[in-house]
Amino acid sequence: MCSKRLLAMGLTALPLAACATLDPVTGSVDRHFGEAVAWNKAVQTINPNPVYSETGAKPGDNGAVAAGAAKRYRTDQVKPVERLGTTDVVTSGSSSGGGSGPR
Repeated sequence: MCSKRLLAMGLTALPLAACATLDPVTGSVDRHFGEAVAWNKAVQTINPNPVYSETGAKPGDNGAVAAGAAKRYRTDQVKPVERLGTTDVVTSGSSSGGGSGPR
């Protein structure tokens, strides 16, 4: 009786073991393993090959500006922040529109 159970369990496990074969190309159990991560990285990339104009600024183009900013920061002579508003404040009427924040 015990051997029949063991045989039944072995025959049941045999098809399940065949499902866990490795893909010879990727070496993974699942051929599509990692596609979700690759898709998320691709979607979050704005433009992998940006085109810059000849006269336009390029990333890391102006080290003198960055050096000047770092020097002003170290000597505590930073430029004041310029506040910009996003909406206009209506002064007449009963509008409850938003302003540009505290000034």
